[in-house]
Order: sequence, then structure tokens, then C-alpha cells
Amino acid sequence: MRNAADYQESVLDVARLIPPAFVLTYGDIAELLESGGPRQVGAAMSRSGSAVPWWRVIRAGGFPPRGLAGEAHPHYTAEGTPLRAARGGPGQDGDYAVDLRSARWTPSAEELGELTRIRERLRRQSETDTAPTLA
Repeated sequence: MRNAADYQESVLDVARLIPPAFVLTYGDIAELLESGGPRQVGAAMSRSGSAVPWWRVIRAGGFPPRGLAGEAHPHYTAEGTPLRAARGGPGQDGDYAVDLRSARWTPSAEELGELTRIRERLRRQSETDTAPTLA
């Protein structure tokens, strides 16, 4: 079983790579890490997401992190993140969503290399955590 702290650090490392005005969903990060799922990424972000540009990691429908629409909106505006009106109107998630078609980050070749290093580090840590010990 992977160490929760190692997974959290890997999630945060990916979040740090997302450039201004771009986003990834929780599921996108899980896919890039080839580990966990959207809920695990969300849990990792909620534990220490304030240490990274947390507003760049969003839910699949383009919505900002649950309950943080008001705090996220100024970041999106300042960075020029493409937004759209939310279907269904205002609610706890605000009256907007990020336009995923325009704002979803596609890593460059160099950034893909860094993502590969993060994924491989997580994989090595997982193998170390599960390696049998000799008595």
C-alpha cells in the first residue's frame, strides 16, 4: 500500500506544474499519476492544498473545489482562466464554471518528463512501502 504522505506530495507536485489560466480535474491528476482516483486526489488536496495553486485543480464538470467558488473566482479572473455560466444557475458552487475545453492543461514534452519523474518516484515509494522485510 502506498504511503498517504507520498501520494499527497505527488498530487501537490502535479498541482504546482499547472500554469496560470489552466486547470486539471481531480481525475486528470489521478490519470497522470496512474494511481488513485478523483476522491484520493481531492483528499490529498484538501489536506494541504493551500500550499499550491489549489484553484487550478477542479471537479469534472468544470466547477471549482466544493465550497470554494467565491475564493477561487478572483484567482481565475486574475489569471484569465476561461469561464462559462454554470448550468442550473447559482448555488453552493457559484454561478460559473471553468470552460474545460479551453482551460484544460496539456503538458509540453518537458512537462511530461517532469510528470513522468513524479509518477516514477511515487511508484518507487509504493514498491518500497510494500517490499517484504526480512527478519
